[in-house]
Amino acid sequence: MTIMTEETQTPVWDENWAARAQCAATAPDDLFAKGAAQQTAKVICQRCPVVAECLADALDNRTEYGVWGGMTERERRALLRRRPGVKSWTTLFKMARADEVAAGINRSA
Repeated sequence: MTIMTEETQTPVWDENWAARAQCAATAPDDLFAKGAAQQTAKVICQRCPVVAECLADALDNRTEYGVWGGMTERERRALLRRRPGVKSWTTLFKMARADEVAAGINRSA
């Protein structure tokens, strides 16, 4: 389910995020790079409109390999260790996104 703001009909959270991902037009091998090449892979995520949805999915599913949501597997493991009490990253990110919308913060700026 995609949650929309009432005023603009802009997606607040896109459950079908994969279709809108910046990497959809990228060779999959580019996102499953090793070592320093992972930093290059992360650049693909910088302008992605669904980076939070992607990262939440990777964290919730404990995705082990590849760059997801702008984070390498090492970065995701470190985040999971720092925040072991988070039961659902999707819920956490959705709430943060809703707070941004309520506060009038423009994510695309």
